[in-house]
Amino acid sequence: MNIVLLGPPGAGKGTQGERIAQTFNIPKLATGDVLREAVRQATPQGLAAKRFMDRGDLVPDSVILGIMKEALARPAAANGVVLDGVVRTVPQAEGLARVLGELGRTLDVVLLFDVDEEELVRRLSTRTVCEKCQSPYTGREPGSTCDKCGGTLVRRKDDEPDAIRTRMRAYREQTAPVIEWYRARAREGALRGQSAARVVSVDAIGAVDDVSARVLTALGK
Repeated sequence: MNIVLLGPPGAGKGTQGERIAQTFNIPKLATGDVLREAVRQATPQGLAAKRFMDRGDLVPDSVILGIMKEALARPAAANGVVLDGVVRTVPQAEGLARVLGELGRTLDVVLLFDVDEEELVRRLSTRTVCEKCQSPYTGREPGSTCDKCGGTLVRRKDDEPDAIRTRMRAYREQTAPVIEWYRARAREGALRGQSAARVVSVDAIGAVDDVSARVLTALGK
């Protein structure tokens, strides 16, 4: 099963993506992780990405998609993947569809995490991260010690309430068209009797286990 996760910052995509991956025994691929691994391994696409990064430029979609195609082609991903942060714009959605088609695969589910904005502000403004290993924590004060590496916990500037609302506006502007693009493809596929990824919304407010149960129900598990 090939799954794309969509949702605003702080919606729990990372946590739930890991659980989905474990349940279906498939890898979870996050753009940042795959990019860093390609650079570390000095693959052709990784070296291309490094040239942009060394100049302080954004890595273009074409290079990111090339790196993602390499990851999708690995044997570990043969039975499916969970894609987190891979699709944020319509051109990226179109590019992913093209890459999957080149590999003879299709997208099965677009899982949309639905969270109220004020809940996200509350959730993210109480979040800290380890300045050393970047492990996230909720409800832990800045200056506390990371349980994993002993580093110091800090609150990122973009987790302040005003910054969160700005990020939410950007998310809505970028991602609302993506959701409609996927829904339009699903409608078109249904009319033509062709398969297309179904778009499923999940209420992402509540305890992690409760959200996980809703996610697995949405995925038919």
